Amino acid sequence: TVNLINAAVNHDAECFIFTSSIAVYGAGQTPMTEDMVPVPEDSYGIAKLAIEQELRVTHEMFGLDYVIFRPHNVYGERQNIGDRYRNVVGIFMNQILKGEPMTIFGDGEQERAFTHISDVAPVLAECVNVPAARNQIFNIGADVPFSVNHLAEAVGKTLGVRPEVKHLEARNEVKYAFSDHGKAERVFGKRKKMSLEEGLSRMATWVK
Repeated sequence: TVNLINAAVNHDAECFIFTSSIAVYGAGQTPMTEDMVPVPEDSYGIAKLAIEQELRVTHEMFGLDYVIFRPHNVYGERQNIGDRYRNVVGIFMNQILKGEPMTIFGDGEQERAFTHISDVAPVLAECVNVPAARNQIFNIGADVPFSVNHLAEAVGKTLGVRPEVKHLEARNEVKYAFSDHGKAERVFGKRKKMSLEEGLSRMATWVK
C-alpha cells in the first residue's frame, strides 16, 4: 500500500481511497465511532491503522487527498468462497456445498453486522465526487448485528438445508463488533440497506 501511495504522489493522483477495517478499534468499543481512539488487537488491525496514519502524514507533507472507509464483514456475489480464512458467509456456503459441517469458533454467540457488498461499493465509487468526504474517515456497513449462530441458521435456510454445525475451540477475538454509521449518512445521505435475508439469498443464487 505504501508503494501505491508513493505512486499516487509521484503521478499527481487527485485522491486516494483506502478500505481499512473496524478491526482498528479493538475490543470494548461498541458501537464503534470514528472519534474513538483505535486500539487494534491483531496484526490485521495494526496494519490497517498504520496505512491510515501513512495517508494522514502523506496528506500533510505532499497534499494527497484521501478518503478512508472502515467496512466490516462484507459478503456478496463474486467473492472468493474458496478462501478458508476470510469471510464467514463464504466459508459457510462452501462447507454446505461440499457436504461438510459448518465450523464455528467458540459458542457462536459473538456478534457481527454482516454487510452486503451493495451497501459498500457504490459509496466507495461515489466518494471522490463528494468534497465533504475528503481527508475523512467513515464507518460503513450494516447496522444490525447478528450472532454467528444466527448466521449459520440463516445460511442453511437460504440453501435449503439443515447442516451440521461443529464448534471449535474459541479464538482470541473481539466478542461484539459493530459500528455507528451516522457520519457516513450525514455526508453521503441515508440509504436503505439490504437485509441479511435478501443479501444471503442473492449470494446463494450466485454461488449455486
